[in-house]
Amino acid sequence: MNEKEIVAEEAVKLVEDGMVLGIGSGTTIAVFLEKLGERIKKEGLEVYGVPSSYQSHFLALKAGIRIVDLFEYSELDLCIDGADQIDKNLNCIKGGGGALTREKIVSQASKRFIVIAEERKFVDKLSMPVPIEVIPFAYGHVVRKLQEMGGICKLREGSGKLGPVISDNGNFIIDCNFDEIENPKELELSLNAIAGIVENGIFCNVDEVILGSKDGIKILKR
Repeated sequence: MNEKEIVAEEAVKLVEDGMVLGIGSGTTIAVFLEKLGERIKKEGLEVYGVPSSYQSHFLALKAGIRIVDLFEYSELDLCIDGADQIDKNLNCIKGGGGALTREKIVSQASKRFIVIAEERKFVDKLSMPVPIEVIPFAYGHVVRKLQEMGGICKLREGSGKLGPVISDNGNFIIDCNFDEIENPKELELSLNAIAGIVENGIFCNVDEVILGSKDGIKILKR
C-alpha cells in the first residue's frame, strides 16, 4: 500500500453516516473518494458532498456521494483535502490543480478541515510558488503589484491547449515565487487585498494533518 492509500484509508474512517463533506481536489483526494465509495457500497452509508472542482464532482458521483451545494448546506461537517506543501505550523500551499478558490471556500465552510498528504510534502517553511487566481481583466495590474512585493510571476499555461490555464471560475492562475515565506498568514491577507486577485493558495485554517510515510501515519494537530 502506498502513502496516498494509507492516508486515504485513515481519512475514510472519519466519515460518518449522514455527514456533509467538503471535498477537495487532486490525486490523493481521488484515492480517498475511491475508498469512500467502497465503504458507502459496503455499509450503505448516506454521504453528501460539496466538491471543489469538476474532477472531484465526477469522482464523488462515481463513489455514490450525493452532490449538494452551499445553498442547501451553508456549514459542512468535515472537509478533506490534499496539499502541495505543509509547514511545521500546519500552514499549507495548495492549488497545484487550479481549484484553490473553491477549495478554500469549502474548507472555511466546514466545522473541521483535515489535510491528507505524503510525508515528503512536510517542510520547515513554505517555499514553493503560491498559486493565485486572477480575474483576466486585472492581470497586468496584479502582476505589477506582485512584483512590487518581491514575487516572481509565471502565468500557468495548459499542456493540452495553447494559452493560459482557465480555472473552473473562468480566471487565470499565476504561480508566484516568494522564496521562503516567513509569515504565511500575513502574505495570504496581503495578496487578497490586491484588487483583481480572487483567492490565493496559502491556507492557514487547517485543523489537522494526516501524513503518510513508509512507516505508517502521523497525525498533527494545531
